[in-house]
Amino acid sequence: MGKRTKILATVMAATMLFAGSLVGCGEKADSGSTDGSGKELTVWSHLTTPEVEELNKIASKWGEENGVKVKVVEDKSEMQAYIQAANSSKGPDIMFGLAHDNLGTFQKAGLLAEVPEGIINDSDYASHQVLDAVTIGGKRYAVPIAQETSALFYNKDKVKEVPKTMEDLVKVAKDGVGFEYDINNFYPTYGFIAADGGYVYKDNNGTLDPTDIGLGTPGAIKGYQFVQDLVQKDKLMPADITGDIAKGDFLSKKSGFYISGPWDISAFKDGGVNFGVAPMPTLFEKQVPTFLGVQTAFVSEKSQNKDLAWKLVKYLSENSGDVLLSKGNRIPVLNKYLDSADFKNNEYMSAFAEQAKFATPMPNIPEIQAMWGPAGANLQLLTSGQVTPEKCAEMTVEQIKQGISQQK
Repeated sequence: MGKRTKILATVMAATMLFAGSLVGCGEKADSGSTDGSGKELTVWSHLTTPEVEELNKIASKWGEENGVKVKVVEDKSEMQAYIQAANSSKGPDIMFGLAHDNLGTFQKAGLLAEVPEGIINDSDYASHQVLDAVTIGGKRYAVPIAQETSALFYNKDKVKEVPKTMEDLVKVAKDGVGFEYDINNFYPTYGFIAADGGYVYKDNNGTLDPTDIGLGTPGAIKGYQFVQDLVQKDKLMPADITGDIAKGDFLSKKSGFYISGPWDISAFKDGGVNFGVAPMPTLFEKQVPTFLGVQTAFVSEKSQNKDLAWKLVKYLSENSGDVLLSKGNRIPVLNKYLDSADFKNNEYMSAFAEQAKFATPMPNIPEIQAMWGPAGANLQLLTSGQVTPEKCAEMTVEQIKQGISQQK
């Protein structure tokens, strides 16, 4: 999964949450009125400290204008901790900055308020994908605030022209340029498996079907073969490579190509790498649909001030794009930010935004938790040559099915 995506819960995280984050929570008002006078809203944010500091300023401005006391609390807890807090009525009114792939679990637990009319204007958003990411069973349960995906980093001193296809990239990489990435991580590798028709769960007009797993299709197997060849045939990276090693080799200029997300931009800037970012080259003459992660904001079903909370969510989502871009290297989801001169002149982020047009949202249903473990473990067997692409596909699908059955 991506660096900023959190999936699994731990009891320790719950303990940390109650020991820390709850300090900022006040008593909830017992009225559902939209009149803000004298009310209090609590926001837990999963963003970075610099982002939260700026978010607090924006929220405070809205609070002053509307007569509402707003508390913004930096929260680093895991999923189960939030569920426990919300069910005990000690959770926040608003969560801001949580990855969309958690939404299905929260919705199943009855913790998400449905987005009311007037909060989301579809035409304001960059793509249908960012709205699909917050939609479950045809209903929207959150507001997109930022997006992220993987793209191609390249060293400008080693690469004069970015290849248009992955097939050509492999040739260039083998000719002394080098290519490494966290290949056993399903998040950046998924695009290769999906390029010729692979998918995780079938999307039936906006509803994901976890009984229809597409990681064993002929197209997916072609993708697995390409991934295995990068290690076993083309010898571009070792089977046991890690994300840190691949990142370090790009930073030290050992390799000229690297796949990752915008979270790595700062490290390469600070490291003095003369680099660029480009959308993913095609594979099998088709676009590479990398995973799309969407940071979201939502209102707790347990909040006593839902209408007021949604007004704050709308305000924050419409006024935080510059902060999320400058402080968090996050791609905006609103066209007004994407169309700005400042964004268009940002060569790194504009490339990620272009790739995001072809990206596929990570599944947002609870069954996604059954995917990550088998998908990653079998990639390791694949790249080490212990299984064939066909066997990798078969095992991945079967193990995901087993994981889903254990969730019931």
